[in-house]
Amino acid sequence: MARTARQENAPASGESQRISARGDQPARPETVVVLDFGSQYSMLIARRVRECHVYCELLPHDAPREEIERLQPRAFILSGGPASVYDDDAPQAPDYVFESGVPVLGICYGMQLLAHQLGGKVAKGAAHEYGHAVIERADGAGVADALFEGLPDSLPVWMSHGDRIVELPDGFHALASSDSSPFAVMGNDAGLIGLQFHPEVVHTPQGKEILRNFLFRVSGCTGDWTAGNVITESVERIRLEVGSDRVLCALSGGVDSAVAAALVHRAVGDQITCVFVDNGLLRREEAERVVATFERHMEMRLVHVDAVDRFLEKLAGVVDPEEKRLRIGETFIRVFEEESRKLGRFEVICQGTTYPDVIESAVPETRGSPAARRPRRRSSRTTTSAGCRRRWTSGSSSRCGTSSRTRCARSVSPSACPRRWSTASPSPAQAWRSASSAR
Repeated sequence: MARTARQENAPASGESQRISARGDQPARPETVVVLDFGSQYSMLIARRVRECHVYCELLPHDAPREEIERLQPRAFILSGGPASVYDDDAPQAPDYVFESGVPVLGICYGMQLLAHQLGGKVAKGAAHEYGHAVIERADGAGVADALFEGLPDSLPVWMSHGDRIVELPDGFHALASSDSSPFAVMGNDAGLIGLQFHPEVVHTPQGKEILRNFLFRVSGCTGDWTAGNVITESVERIRLEVGSDRVLCALSGGVDSAVAAALVHRAVGDQITCVFVDNGLLRREEAERVVATFERHMEMRLVHVDAVDRFLEKLAGVVDPEEKRLRIGETFIRVFEEESRKLGRFEVICQGTTYPDVIESAVPETRGSPAARRPRRRSSRTTTSAGCRRRWTSGSSSRCGTSSRTRCARSVSPSACPRRWSTASPSPAQAWRSASSAR
């Protein structure tokens, strides 16, 4: 079986998790970075990678180099997207992807980016190819052996593209073809691979095996990451970040804030105080269950604020959903401010956000690109994953950007929202496991 240069230099199993930028920081797991170019399947790609027990970060296509250097990725995956690579405003892969020397897997648009940016040619196809297709493996060895290990020569796949590669970059070879795509799979000996189809969807039956081969046989991953790793590393990181400071958490009872509160409570115990505002819009007996779970069962410091009448008064006669959302958010801010003043000074604010909000709330720097124009989720949260807006005890407001999921923001002063965040990274499925194990 062929092995890439990356595999030859790969650390032994578990060794990569011992590498850390600072001796007092939790060791970082081996990581695969998925760069999002606007595909509806980007989060599914990340999920498939994690299902192989490899830690994965889903980032915007223009994520800064500093963020990538912090993650020290073992491989990149370039997602699909709605653009055409030859358009003037089409998002491009950053230079660090090719300068890193690690394997790269381009999927659909990501494959066309590899071809376009490395000297090949991409053109509009005679017809859009959408739906089932069958690819036939080409003769040859090298990276093809690693990618298709244990798979038959013919594979049913799912296509969804309008452009096609008409000329491969230097050093690349056709690894598979279909009736409509002579270059359905391409690759070179450096571990740069392109798939014209989507291996992440269930309509490609052996897609997960192809991804697994890329992760383990091409990229040299060990596959020793689990959701338990996330909990342990998150707790250690939060404990280091918070120290002996007091933490204030806005607890809604939903998965986002519940997991954030559970992780921080496990890390620093009674240093965290949760404020639960009952706005009268919860489900039947939900307020009682929140109090029972977090105050009595988990023994957290919980302040339960009954603000039902105040919220309903603000909403009386309002029909427009957007106006309702704004009024609910503004009223929550005012109530939260009033309660925080009664509790004294807190140095750290804890806020939880589920994984999908990271990408959907972010705004890529390539403003005119199709990825930047993709519709984004509206959130009723005062604080979204794209930043933190706080009107603190002084009534001042400040904002800073970040892309972490469960966050602790260190408050240096009421008028300055710093960029120091302690991150924990559960996906929704891991979130439930985290919350359950903490109870």
